[in-house]
Amino acid sequence: MATNQQRREAAKRKLERQLERRLEQQKRRRRIGAGVVGVAVLVVAGVVVWIVSANGGENTDTAASSSATPPPTEVQIPTQRTALPKRATALPNPTTCDFKADTTGSKAPKKVNTPDGKNVPSTGTVNVTLKSTAGDIPLTLDRALAPCAVQSFISLAKQNFYNDTMCHRLGTEGLQMLQCGDPSATGDPTTDGQGGPGYTMPDEAFPEIKYGRGILAMAKTSAPNSGGSQFFMVYGNAEGLPADYSVFGSISDEGLKVLDAVAKAGIANPNPQDGTGTPTKQVKFTGVTVQ
Repeated sequence: MATNQQRREAAKRKLERQLERRLEQQKRRRRIGAGVVGVAVLVVAGVVVWIVSANGGENTDTAASSSATPPPTEVQIPTQRTALPKRATALPNPTTCDFKADTTGSKAPKKVNTPDGKNVPSTGTVNVTLKSTAGDIPLTLDRALAPCAVQSFISLAKQNFYNDTMCHRLGTEGLQMLQCGDPSATGDPTTDGQGGPGYTMPDEAFPEIKYGRGILAMAKTSAPNSGGSQFFMVYGNAEGLPADYSVFGSISDEGLKVLDAVAKAGIANPNPQDGTGTPTKQVKFTGVTVQ
């Protein structure tokens, strides 16, 4: 039978391993400075010392087990909405959209028709509801902000392109958003995010753009004019995101409640590069209504 000292040493080693793993997970999920990571290391060391010394000659197995699995950190979500940006100069109405065949190599498992890019209206709004397994997400698309993005989104919705597709990327820190629209997404963060509709659209970003709670925007690669079917819905902070992504509408209060619930459920398998990953609470579109 192990002595008290041996049990304390075994529990200490076990706890140190568990806390080290937890710290590594936190590092992957947070894009923060090295100074904060240093503080986290000190906190971990302090917790280990406190648990070992506080138990004295008692068996530490129970204490180590209960202290090694603290509850997950709650996602902090701001409640104030971000106002939609406005263009300093209105676009011509109607306008023209240069939709081109996708040559980037994106997967296009769903065959769709390319939207008509002629005489596209650049005024007015369109109400859309994303019906999903997590709840309905009503949106308001604004043609004055990004007429080509709106034209494409409506075209894809009417062709049932988004049906049975899942939102593949959730961010809960730094950039708080849910990214959707990849028809090839399967829940694997190493391969998700590579699908599209088989065509690309022109960028429609402008300097006055600000991202934050309630903003709907198009996703794209680092290459210009590379947007397709993927979009992201910002439910919280978006500090530091450059004004490179076309904003084409807003998310209703009802929709934000759904996104908040998804965010609070957490990320199932975070990507070690930026901490984003597949949402634990699955969001799969069952239909899109255009009013």
